[in-house]
Amino acid sequence: LEAHAAAHPELAAQWRRCLAGDLPRGWDDALPVWEAGESMATRTASGKVLAALAAAIPWLLGGDADLGGSTKTIVPGGDFDGRTGAGRNVRYGVREHAMGSICNGMHYHGGVRPFASTFFVFSDYMRPAIRLAALNRQPVVYVFTHDSVGLGEDGPTHQPVEHLMSLRAMPHLHVVRPADANETVAAWRHALRRGDGPTALVLSRQDLPVVTTATAALERGGYVLADAPAPRAVIMATGSEVSLALAARDLLAAEGVAVRVVSMPCWELFEAQDAAYRDEVLPPAITARVSVEAGVTFGWQRWLGDRGRAVGVDRFGASAPAEVLFEKLGLTASRVAAEVRALL
Repeated sequence: LEAHAAAHPELAAQWRRCLAGDLPRGWDDALPVWEAGESMATRTASGKVLAALAAAIPWLLGGDADLGGSTKTIVPGGDFDGRTGAGRNVRYGVREHAMGSICNGMHYHGGVRPFASTFFVFSDYMRPAIRLAALNRQPVVYVFTHDSVGLGEDGPTHQPVEHLMSLRAMPHLHVVRPADANETVAAWRHALRRGDGPTALVLSRQDLPVVTTATAALERGGYVLADAPAPRAVIMATGSEVSLALAARDLLAAEGVAVRVVSMPCWELFEAQDAAYRDEVLPPAITARVSVEAGVTFGWQRWLGDRGRAVGVDRFGASAPAEVLFEKLGLTASRVAAEVRALL
C-alpha cells in the first residue's frame, strides 16, 4: 500500500480523503447560480447541482427506486455494475426500504458518500431505514421529489400531505424544502457539509420562479426574504409556497399594509439558532402571522403563536393540474392576503 501510494500520490490522497469522509478542496466551486426571473422545478435544479457535485466528488454514489428519470438523480458515467466498480448509479428497483438500508451500510463501510432518491410520498416505505440513519447520525442524503399536491394528475395516492410534518418529528433528521433553484444549491451544500445526521431534500415537480439569491442564509433554517419598514404582519412559507407568499405581500403592499416574508426551508436549522436570531426574524411583538405550506398545518403553531393562522392542506389531494388544485385548495396569494387582513 505504501509503495502504491508513493507511486500514485494524487490517487492515494483522494483515497485517504474519501475514507475519512472529507470533501475535496473546491468541491462546491462550480455549483450553478440562477438569476431572478428564471423558472425551474427544484428537482431539475437538483439534477444540475448533482451533476456538478459528482464531477467534483468521485466518491459521491447513489441511486433511485426506479425513478431516476423523474427525480433527476442519474449521475453521468453509467450504472454501477457490482463487479468492476465502474459507474455511479445504483439501480435499486422498487424497494425503498432496502435502498435506504443499503445506503446506511455503504456509509458504515466508508469510502463513499451515499444518496437515495424516490418520490416524497414513498418515503413512508423507507422510514425505518431513515430512522436508523437518524438514530446513528449517519449523513445519508435523501432526494425526495414530487413534494406536494403540486405534482398534479397522479392524484391523492401520490400526493404527500402529512409527510413533511411526519419527518420533521424525527430527531437528528434535517428536512429541507427549498423555495427555488438557488435554495436548492444551498440545500445540497448543507447536506454534504453535514456529518452528524441525514438530510432530506424535498423538491418540487412543477416549475418555480427564482425568488432568492445564492446565499448562505439557508444554513440558519429561516431568514427574512422580503421586508418593509415597520412590518405589521409576517408571512412564513417553504418550498413552492414562498413565491405565493411574496405575491400576497405585493397585494397587501398595494393596500398600504407592510408585510415581512420569511422563507423557512429547514425548521431544524432554525430551531438550532439562538433566541436572539429567531426573535430578529420573527419579532415577538408581531403577532399577526400567517404560514402557507402545501401540506398539513399541524405543527405550524410552533412559529405562529396563539393568534397566527395556517394555510395548508388538511385533507388528501385530488387529481387535477397543479394550478387547479392550488386554486381549489385555497393555496393562493389572495387567500393568504385575506388571512393577514383578518388578523389585522
